[in-house]
Amino acid sequence: MSEIILKAHNITRSYFEGKVQTDVLKNVNIDIYSDKLTAIIGKSGSGKSTLLHILGTLDTPTSGELIYKGEDLTKFSSNKKAEFRNQNLGFVYQFHHLLGDFSALENVMMPLLIGGISTKEAKERATSYLEKVGLSHRINYKPSEMSGGERQRVAIARALSNKPNIILADEPTGNLDAQNASDIFDLFMDLAKNEHVAVVMVTHDNGLAQKCDLVYQMKDGVINAN
Repeated sequence: MSEIILKAHNITRSYFEGKVQTDVLKNVNIDIYSDKLTAIIGKSGSGKSTLLHILGTLDTPTSGELIYKGEDLTKFSSNKKAEFRNQNLGFVYQFHHLLGDFSALENVMMPLLIGGISTKEAKERATSYLEKVGLSHRINYKPSEMSGGERQRVAIARALSNKPNIILADEPTGNLDAQNASDIFDLFMDLAKNEHVAVVMVTHDNGLAQKCDLVYQMKDGVINAN
């Protein structure tokens, strides 16, 4: 049964330039469930990416709480937030940010090796996740030798490699054609249902969003559940 794994409560985010205050998020409330695919939609400038960065502890709200297993993540130190991200979160972006000189396998292994996992285990885990995303035949290929959809799958395998509880995806299909976008969406849905990962996806693609379990519409820093 799905449960709330991350809860944002009355989140505000304001930026100050001299005496000018710009409110990007205004008392936002959102519940993220395990086993569910959650979409956040809205026009550019509505606050979607700012919210995603706060959910990922990459940005700190001006006020409000971000509750994970009874703890308010906004109160964590920078080091503790980094530790939380490494242990619990996976990030996927519109641009895959793969290292061009390294193979798909090496790209997925890299964060594991940095995290202190042995080369043997990192290789086994990276190979396993590349198989999960349908790239067992591409593990020794470099990004330049793969299609856009394949590169994004490598990025997803890399995000999964530390076995996160939550995947945060910012426009993950933004650079893909319709078929590849649909394939990536199906992969996220499979992860939510079968790997019990909470997937949060910021997207401009309303068609894909409507297939999600939960849809939040953002406008002018305010959020509504559809």
